[in-house]
Formats: sequence, C-alpha cells, structure tokens
Amino acid sequence: MVETFYEVMRRQGITRRSYLKFCSLTAASLGLGPAFAPKIAHALETKPRTPVLWLHGLECTCCTEAFIRSAHPLAKDVILSMISLDYDDTIMAAAGHQAEAALEEVMKEYKGNYILAVEGNPPLGLDGMYCMPGGRPFAEKLKHVAKDAMAVIAWGSCASWGCVQAAKPNPTTAVPINKVITDKPIIKVPGCPPIPEVMTAVVTFLATFGRVPELDRQGRPKMFYSQRIHDKCYRRPHFDAGQFVEKWDDEGAKAGYCLYKVGCKGPTTYNACSTTRWNEGVSFPIASGHGCIGCSEDGFWDKGSFYDRLTHITDFGVEANADKVGFAVAGVTGAAVAAHAAVSAIQRAASRNKTQADGAAKVEN
Repeated sequence: MVETFYEVMRRQGITRRSYLKFCSLTAASLGLGPAFAPKIAHALETKPRTPVLWLHGLECTCCTEAFIRSAHPLAKDVILSMISLDYDDTIMAAAGHQAEAALEEVMKEYKGNYILAVEGNPPLGLDGMYCMPGGRPFAEKLKHVAKDAMAVIAWGSCASWGCVQAAKPNPTTAVPINKVITDKPIIKVPGCPPIPEVMTAVVTFLATFGRVPELDRQGRPKMFYSQRIHDKCYRRPHFDAGQFVEKWDDEGAKAGYCLYKVGCKGPTTYNACSTTRWNEGVSFPIASGHGCIGCSEDGFWDKGSFYDRLTHITDFGVEANADKVGFAVAGVTGAAVAAHAAVSAIQRAASRNKTQADGAAKVEN
C-alpha cells in the first residue's frame, strides 16, 4: 500500500500545525476559498500518493527544468510526498529496458489511477521515425500509456500547441498531443516553459481532488489562464496613459514605460506571469525590460517577429491633449450621425417607393 501524503509528511517530522498551514496555502495558490483547506487536508490524509508517468517527445526539456525549480510547493515535496514519480527518463536512475519495465509495471498495477504528464510532442512524419524512445515511435508510445491514464497533462507549448517543432514548414509533421490522444480530456499547461508553480499547482489539484480542474475552451486551467498578462501588468497604467517605449534604451525604457510599441504581446497572451512571476515571485520578462513574446499562445512562432507591434490593439492615452480627445470624440459622433442620416434617408426612400407602387396598383385596378 502506497503511503498517503500526510503519512509521508509526518514521517519527515512535519507537525500537524504546519501540515494544516500547508493545506491553507495550497488552497490559496489554487485560487480556492478557505473552506477548501479542510477538504484538502482530508483528501491528503486518506488518499495514497498518485503515480505519475512523465513522457518526453520532441522538446528541449525546459518544462522539466522549470518544474524542478518550483518553490511553492518545492518540487522535491511534490515528487517525494504528493506524487510517486515512477517514470521520467530525464531524472530517473533506471535506463533502457529497466526503465521501460518500470513503466509497464505501473500501468498494469495502477490501471486507471495514474497521471500521464507529457513534455514535448509527437512527430508523425516518416511514420514517427523522428522520435523513437525505447525503440518505437513516440506517437505509438503516447497512445499506449494514455489509454489507461486517470488524467493527461500537456506540459508546455510543445505538447499543448506544437511550438517551434510545428512551426512552418514543420518538416517532421510535429503535432500537439491532442491530435494523437483523442479519447480523453487533456489539461493544457502552455508556456515555453510553463511557470513552475503553475505546474506543481496543477499536479497538487489532481492529486488532492482526483479530478480535472475547471478548464477554458482551449483546455487550460482557468485558475491560471483566465486573464491576460496585460490585465495585471504593473506597466498597464503607462499603456492607459499613452506612455510607451518607442525604441530600446530610450528615455521611456529607462522610465519603465509600456513595451507595447516594441512588440510586447501581453495584451493577447493568457497566463499568470504578471501575478505569479518567476524565481519565487522575483520577476518576469516584462519586469526585466523585455516585452512578452506570447509563448503560451497557439502558433506564437508563426505570428511574426517578437518585436513587431500588434496592429489590432487600439491604444488610447488618458494624458493626450484634450483638444485631440475632443476632436476624436466629435469625429466618432459625426460619423455616427452621418451613418444614422444615411440609414434614415434609405428608409424614407424605400417607404416613398412603396407608397408610389401601391398608388400605381390602385390606379390600374
């Protein structure tokens, strides 16, 4: 019998008070109310640790590198306490036939009760010959492991959208994992890489509640992907005031103005970077002086240069000259009046023509 999370913590010398505090912090990090803390505590006291099988397709291992740097909770706590990471060919001690045997054993013993986490994507070109872990195409291995999984997680933009491997002209025919796994819901955690704390929080939710968190229409957890980076960015007031960096290292850049005009994709990118941040909440790209490149959005590699300004976002500076604002409003109002007058004229003409036609018909009768 696999130990429960609570049993492992107590064996490590964690007090009951500290354990309950952990449950409260976990509920907060997941965006749940305080009423969920007792539910989390009960679940972790009674449920055995959840087996996780972590597969690697075409990728650069940045998701694993991010995950092992999580601070809230620590990745070691997630791996050693909350889950049982039974297969991950990047960090596991076993290799070759021994590793593959461990994979098959977990699938058989915990059928329907393990989590499949996927980093990278399957290439379909040349019958999958571009990625051959364990001597067989990754797409084949992916289907095999997914068929009895309790839940499937797509780590990063590679597994979620295809990322750079699937960028034009996509010579390997790389596809996101939902093109191969079509009979199960997939939790997409995009980013290149995803935020470490987001990754551990998703695993925590699955291990605690045994169900998939609420997802948006694209399959992303709403708790982390329901708002744009632009919505909570600390430079947002400068955007609203019409204060922009016009070119790198100008006075606006030194003053911390908005990076929209030098290519920041924050207004169209959904992620928690501006709130959760990176490196234990220290910073994120925009705070470091570089605009968001939109790495958590589908097809971001094929959407032009990282420094091209978004053309469909209308900026409006509240500090603009009052006369300019007045003329703009007057122009909009004038256009509306003109449009209304045109529609009214058309309606009057149509009514007049109908009246004349009716009169002509009566004369003929």
